Amino acid sequence: MDLIFWRHAEAVELLDGQSDSDRPLSARGERQAIRMSRWLERQLPESSKILCCPTVRAEQTLKPLGRKYKCRDELSPNALPDDVLKLVNWPTNKQTILLVTHQPLIGQIVKQLLGIQSQELSVKKCSVWWLRSKISVDDTNQVSLITVQTPDML
Repeated sequence: MDLIFWRHAEAVELLDGQSDSDRPLSARGERQAIRMSRWLERQLPESSKILCCPTVRAEQTLKPLGRKYKCRDELSPNALPDDVLKLVNWPTNKQTILLVTHQPLIGQIVKQLLGIQSQELSVKKCSVWWLRSKISVDDTNQVSLITVQTPDML
């Protein structure tokens, strides 16, 4: 199973009275999303399933990719890693899944899957973290980090 995390791009600062989930991307964030979408379009299998957090900034990050997706509350900023892994049927799902969501959720899940012991794993805005799970001959789950990409690297 390939599980790909895409953190939303840079958003505008929260205004008084504005809901955090209604924050749109900044002009810089829009450029980041376009740059990362171009890279993903070349890498992402056509059959990939795409799930997105139902916040404005997450959906705006995904929009330039131009593919169908579903919004899921399990990807909200306060979601729990185990709920996300259950949602995607990790590690037995055979499908490639792209999740557009938030930090620290992405960092928490990546730490858990890769067995990283640090306090916190920092995930840059609009970056993509691509993990792959394979069941070995002795029925153990082996998780590999395939790539990490940021808009600045492209």
